[in-house]
Amino acid sequence: MFSGLLEGFQSFFTFDMILLTVISVVGGYIVGFLPGLTATMAVAILVPLSFSLSAEQGLLILAAVFISAVQGGSVSAILWNTPGTPASAALCFDGYSLTKKGMAGRAIGMAQISAFCGLMVSWLFLVTLSPIIAKFALKFSAPEYFAISVFGLSVVAVLCSDSLLKGVISALLGVLTATIGMDPINGISRYTGDTLILMTGISYVPALIGLFAISEVFRNAGAIIENPAALTHKDGGGKISRILPTMEDIKYSIVTIFRSSLIGTFIGSLPGTGADIASFVSYGEAKRWAKNPDEFGKGDINGVAAPQAGANGVCGGAFIPMLTLGIPGDAVTAIILGALIIWGLQPGPNLFVESSKLVNTLFAGFFVASIVTLLVGLGLANLFVKIDRLPKKYLLPCIFLLCCVGSYAIQNSIFDVFVAFFFGIAGFILTRYGYQGSPFVLGMILGPMIEQNLRRSLIISNNDPFIFFTRPISLTFLFIAIMTFALSVRNQLKKGQI
Repeated sequence: MFSGLLEGFQSFFTFDMILLTVISVVGGYIVGFLPGLTATMAVAILVPLSFSLSAEQGLLILAAVFISAVQGGSVSAILWNTPGTPASAALCFDGYSLTKKGMAGRAIGMAQISAFCGLMVSWLFLVTLSPIIAKFALKFSAPEYFAISVFGLSVVAVLCSDSLLKGVISALLGVLTATIGMDPINGISRYTGDTLILMTGISYVPALIGLFAISEVFRNAGAIIENPAALTHKDGGGKISRILPTMEDIKYSIVTIFRSSLIGTFIGSLPGTGADIASFVSYGEAKRWAKNPDEFGKGDINGVAAPQAGANGVCGGAFIPMLTLGIPGDAVTAIILGALIIWGLQPGPNLFVESSKLVNTLFAGFFVASIVTLLVGLGLANLFVKIDRLPKKYLLPCIFLLCCVGSYAIQNSIFDVFVAFFFGIAGFILTRYGYQGSPFVLGMILGPMIEQNLRRSLIISNNDPFIFFTRPISLTFLFIAIMTFALSVRNQLKKGQI
């Protein structure tokens, strides 16, 4: 293994490979920073362009863009409460709170360090334990995926510690919204109002942009109407003291970062999941294990470290089933899988034998691209914070325009812009009544996964619901989910909140 890695680093360290890595990282970081322009979209656009390069070079730029785009979305989430990618939504809770307290640099720095740690942990698993993790992930079928989806949804109980009932209502609304469109099993249209435009359902990315970004624009606009002086003054939001986290922050967050990196790597190795799920689960687990969970959502640095480490941990984890079994871990690796096949390469166990040089070069490139992404993230932090210092009369229209462009660019559909606008109004109204956007988005993300695997499991078992309780893995996840809700209900009963 070590001799293969050495060969990979020797193949990587050429001028062309290093230059391609730097360009890809910077481009991917900018794509992640802009709302609505996801890593999936960037990789899909680059695939045709990569065919003019060698397989090693093409695979490298796709992986580098994937890594940096996931990390780039953290900056806009922290500065403007506007997640650049779906994986960054969970950073809005504490990252934006830190920005409003004048600690934007601290939040951005911790996000970059956490992302790097997540990448390194997932890289170690990718290099050393790929076959073992892939074999374990292969044991997951419909019942296990249903159980882990329910477990993911149980994060709502942790996110909404102030009002579990409102959190559950918000999550259920998200799940119901996800049912709009075509039935995934029978192919029948549902809740479309006999309109073709809703046949494909409602994309959760415009909904996410509306709930978090456009609603925040509306809230700021409302504050300006009430206090015109706010038009040219920001309440310390962009003031930056330092980028690198202090040793106290590192000591405080190191366990959370490591745990979230493991969660992200594991979720990434499960086919069909992604960084958005991993970030929410990591955030929920960080809050669950915190000594002061009530500080989450108010500017706890672990609320930044956990979701970012989890999201970037997915990057390495998603390559594990793709390379060893030929099964993509998420949407991005599904695109990369198609590119490998077009290059004449068949992912699977034989890939490590027949194309060992390519695999080892990828491992080396992943490692170097992670370092470059960290340096780019820390180096551009001051630039992004300077943008945040612009007066609101310039900044708010620019954010709103970016939201509209990002929503349109997903499917080149003006309908998605109206979706973002609708959810922006809905988010603005709901937050006034104590309903949060995060459970809704989580419900939209996990809803299709829950429905499809529930129905597939019942088909497999001839409608016997005990299939979920006779399989050890699904039983374990369901037990944890039930206990999470039960403990949350008990705690709120003690506080008199129910």
